[in-house]
Amino acid sequence: MIEVHGKSVYTELEELVEPGHTALIVVDMQHDFLDADGLFGRLGIDLSMYDTMRPRLAQLLAAAHRAGVTVIHLQNTALADGASDSPSQIRFNLRMHSTARADGPPLQYTVPGTVGHDFVPDLAPAEGDLIVRKYRSSGFWGTNLDLLLRSNGIETVIMSGCTTEGCVESTARDAMFNNYYVVIATDCVASDHKDQHDAAMLLMEHRFDLADSDSIAACWTQSGDIA
Repeated sequence: MIEVHGKSVYTELEELVEPGHTALIVVDMQHDFLDADGLFGRLGIDLSMYDTMRPRLAQLLAAAHRAGVTVIHLQNTALADGASDSPSQIRFNLRMHSTARADGPPLQYTVPGTVGHDFVPDLAPAEGDLIVRKYRSSGFWGTNLDLLLRSNGIETVIMSGCTTEGCVESTARDAMFNNYYVVIATDCVASDHKDQHDAAMLLMEHRFDLADSDSIAACWTQSGDIA
């Protein structure tokens, strides 16, 4: 910790991720994005990075639960018939998914009431975890995420999930703008486009703290919160 302008600033990883003031944010671990028979898998989108990331995130989730860390799952949500999509959001999605949709209509995914909206079983919320539905890339936009974080005394968010360059980075930036410390769990974020993942990680390493899941879990063990 250092003092700057009379203000105490966390600088060490163990300070940043201290269980009492940290939340693990798990972004969009849903069937449509991750599983071979979900929408993205059926379209032939490369899901291989997720296959590698998922067991690492499952281990970090288990460590968070043991340490008493607040866990919040973001759940991407799109209402049927485009009810939650503005014209600009439709244009955004058309551009983002241009290759996968092959000049077809906008992709429809993570609609409530469909299997694609559900969390995958290996990364599903546990009892006591919080769930925030979001309708845009950032988990802060039009949601109660900030209220939940502040209500639970959270100072630091650890970002995990997908996609690195999309909902993860968007939520991380908004977390910083809302005065939270941000730690990126480097082996617990992934994308269906490796070049975009790498570009996002390059940008984020100059803005946020980065640490792998083992280093984060080790801080929780050293803090005495895990037996």
